Amino acid sequence: MRIVIIGSGNVGSVLGRLCKQNEHEIIQVFSRHVNQAVSLAKELKCGLTDQLNCIDTEADLYLVALTDAALVDLKNHLFLGNKLILHTAGSVSKEVLKDISLQYGVLYPLQSLRKEMTYSEDIPFVIDGNSDAVKSQITDFVKTVSSNFSFATDEERIKLHLAAVIVSNFTNHLYALAEHFCNIEKIDFSLLWPLVKETARRVQLISPAIVQTGPAVRKDMLTIEKHISLLANHPELKALYQNMTDSIMKI
Repeated sequence: MRIVIIGSGNVGSVLGRLCKQNEHEIIQVFSRHVNQAVSLAKELKCGLTDQLNCIDTEADLYLVALTDAALVDLKNHLFLGNKLILHTAGSVSKEVLKDISLQYGVLYPLQSLRKEMTYSEDIPFVIDGNSDAVKSQITDFVKTVSSNFSFATDEERIKLHLAAVIVSNFTNHLYALAEHFCNIEKIDFSLLWPLVKETARRVQLISPAIVQTGPAVRKDMLTIEKHISLLANHPELKALYQNMTDSIMKI
C-alpha cells in the first residue's frame, strides 16, 4: 500500500519502519517538527511536509500517530474523502476521524514503542473500523505487518489502555523509584535485574494474584516495620510503600 505517516514521534517512526520492512511504500511523512520529519523521511526514503494542507492526498492509507490533543484538532485541517485513515491512540474514539474521511478506524499498538528500537517480535495491535468493510481492509493490512492482532470497541480499547498504563507506565515508575533509592543508598540496582525478569516471566504463566510474594502477603509486620523505618528519609516512597502494602494485604 502507499502510505502517509502523520507524526514522527515514537509510534510514527516505528510504524513507518515496520511498514517499509514489509514492502509497503511510504510516500510522505508529516510532522510539525521539521528536523524529525527530515530524519524519518530520509530513513524511509520518502517525501515530507510540516504543513497539514500539503499532505499528499493520493495515498491508500493514512496512519495518524499524534498526541490526543493534536488528533482531536486534525479534523479542522484535513479532509481525505474516501481514503482509509487510522489513528493509533488507545484512549481516543475512532469517531474523532469521522469528519476527515468516510473510511476510518484504529490501529492501536498495545506495546511501549520507542523510535530507537529495532523490533523483531510481532507488535500486538488492537484494531477497529467504522464499518465491516473497513474492518476487513484493516485486517488485510495488519496481517502484512503482524500476526498478533485483535478487535476491540472504543469502550474496550480505553479499558485496555488503562490496564496498559498500570502494567507498563506505573511499573516502570516503580523501577525508577527503586533505582533512585538504590543510588542514594549506594546499592547496585543491577542486582535486581534477574528479579525483574523473573517477575515479568511468571505473570505470563499464572495469575499475578496467585504468585504474589513478599512480606505483605505473609503479613510479616516485623519486616514491614523495618522497611518503613529505612524509608524515613524517603517520605514519598514511604507513603507509596505503605499504600501498596495495604492494597496487597486487602487482596
